[in-house]
Amino acid sequence: MAEVKLLRTQGLARHFDGIKAVDGVDFTLHQGEIRAIIGPNGAGKSTFVGLLSGRIKPSAGRVEFAGRDVTGLPAHKRVRMGLAYTFQITNIYKEMTVLENVAIAAQNRLRPNMLRRNPGGEAEIERLASEAARSVGLGEMLGETAGTLAYGHQRLVEVAMGLAQSPRLLILDEPTQGLSDGEIANFNAVVRKVSETATVLLIEHNMDVVMALADRITVLDQGRVLAEGTPAEITASAAVQAAYLGEPA
Repeated sequence: MAEVKLLRTQGLARHFDGIKAVDGVDFTLHQGEIRAIIGPNGAGKSTFVGLLSGRIKPSAGRVEFAGRDVTGLPAHKRVRMGLAYTFQITNIYKEMTVLENVAIAAQNRLRPNMLRRNPGGEAEIERLASEAARSVGLGEMLGETAGTLAYGHQRLVEVAMGLAQSPRLLILDEPTQGLSDGEIANFNAVVRKVSETATVLLIEHNMDVVMALADRITVLDQGRVLAEGTPAEITASAAVQAAYLGEPA
């Protein structure tokens, strides 16, 4: 079966005061993949996914999603097309319950005028939110205040918020940052489950997580693609060893 291109960039660039944070990146992501993006600090990873999600405007180049040029679309319109993004830093409403947090994300996925026309819209939002929370293992915590949860569970609330938007693509930016080994093992299981229904783009510094989850890896360095391939190919790459993984023993 032929691979379906879900996301593509051509010559994508973002410059800040003369600094080339992202410098002419050509990138293709296929439907159904778990793709990881790695690279040293300052490589341009978070800027790149900010460009993909519409939270940062490009200096040059284009972004295509699901066969459509979305370069000029704002983030909320990309969400409605099925492109969801979770932040590097936990971004939840800590005074609200788990279910309320996820319901807000579900509501953002639906157009407000659709909700006004549909008297049962609130029940549908609650159903979507509950399903998303249960899918990441938070079914017993729906009524708990999000800010009182352990940090690992707060990160899972964010993943559930992404899933509640019914994404075709879920972008996770440094999702295991601050997690314990046990929480990371649980997170890996969640991502594998998520990948059954959505394409996953993972920006991650933990190489054990990357090697365990990724079908393919893209390495960024100084705003450019340094290498791309399977985990085995990336591990064997002399260029990647020199720039990021460290010289082989």
